[in-house]
Amino acid sequence: MTLITMSQCRARSLQRLLRCKPASGSKASCSRLVLGIETSCDDTGAAVMDETGTILGESLHSQKEVHLRNGGIIPTVAQQLHRENIERVVQEALDRSGVTPAELCAVATTVKPGLALSLGVGLQFSQRFVREHNKPFIPIHHMEAHALTVRMLHPLTFPFLVLLVSGGHSLLAVARGVRDFLLLGHTLDEAPGDTLDKVARRLSLRKHPQCFTLSGGQAIELLAKDGDRKRFGFRTPMGQTPDCCFSFAGLRNQITMLIKKKEAEEGVEEGTLLSCVNDIAAATQHTVALHLAKRTHRAVLFCKANDLLPSGNPTLVLSGGVASNQYIRKALMIITEATGLRLLCPPAKFCTDNGVMIAWNGVERLREGNGILPPDVDVSYEPKAPLGVDISAEVRAAAIRLPSIQLKIPN
Repeated sequence: MTLITMSQCRARSLQRLLRCKPASGSKASCSRLVLGIETSCDDTGAAVMDETGTILGESLHSQKEVHLRNGGIIPTVAQQLHRENIERVVQEALDRSGVTPAELCAVATTVKPGLALSLGVGLQFSQRFVREHNKPFIPIHHMEAHALTVRMLHPLTFPFLVLLVSGGHSLLAVARGVRDFLLLGHTLDEAPGDTLDKVARRLSLRKHPQCFTLSGGQAIELLAKDGDRKRFGFRTPMGQTPDCCFSFAGLRNQITMLIKKKEAEEGVEEGTLLSCVNDIAAATQHTVALHLAKRTHRAVLFCKANDLLPSGNPTLVLSGGVASNQYIRKALMIITEATGLRLLCPPAKFCTDNGVMIAWNGVERLREGNGILPPDVDVSYEPKAPLGVDISAEVRAAAIRLPSIQLKIPN
């Protein structure tokens, strides 16, 4: 008699679950449907999508106003807000899509990386949901989702270079497949979005009449438009380090020291808006853009030297929350034009965290039958999780020197 192992039983059960058939009359009667759930930081997002990438329904609850009042994200506050809103957000996405839980083919949820308390809320809800409705579960890497979002919008094939920049992350990687990445460089301390937010708080931009409803990064970008980026010369980080890693903590220290100096010169206390705030914002934004552009330039040269990108129409994808910054986009466009790459950026609404990108990542996984779990498998969240295979040491060993490129970025 043939013995059937537990893993074989699970595999057969999963195959049966994946042969789901939407009810007749549903919006996607000929397509498999995925529910995506995102709670990695301070946005509660959900979306229902079919396997063609059509968004059938979505919902998003932003915690931005609460965290602006608190002067930053407090993990326990974010956790409580996720708990209060996740059921409503998911139900809204389902209602707007006209899809019932029974019609779903799978549920995809962010499980890494991110704030532990926030990730826990989404994972706990999702595991309860898939077990109640007997649906396959697809655990999602948040940065993988950001990297792949552009494929929902453009017919982009692998491989391509991707620069992901957000409030919690910055990295350069070659995307070779849905779950296949070569990590060229990553942040060594804090992320660019975190730096911009902290500078904005130190400048008390919440008190500025144009900025009280904006995030720190948005406020910096707005004020920089009327500022002189050349008035204050901040050093670009890691200028003598020939790799593709990032560092923003030292830059923030330079800016903080300048702010203290200007406060003393103007005879004002911390918390008072400086007269030169626009110029500081412009110089800050320019230096961040310069750092990102230079590391990306080296990544392009490394990829070309090692045949990691196609010879025809190679592409750089810029994604993540900080990718919404138009000045940074212009800086990267100068690099891609100089090196013969095409630059692709998702629209701003898809750069920030949302359920759509998680649902799309689920669709990509579903198409390949890759990383899909039965509903009864226990999954753990991971606050810290690298993306792909780290070859940053090889990039550093290559010691690529950058040719000079004039980064004359228009405001």
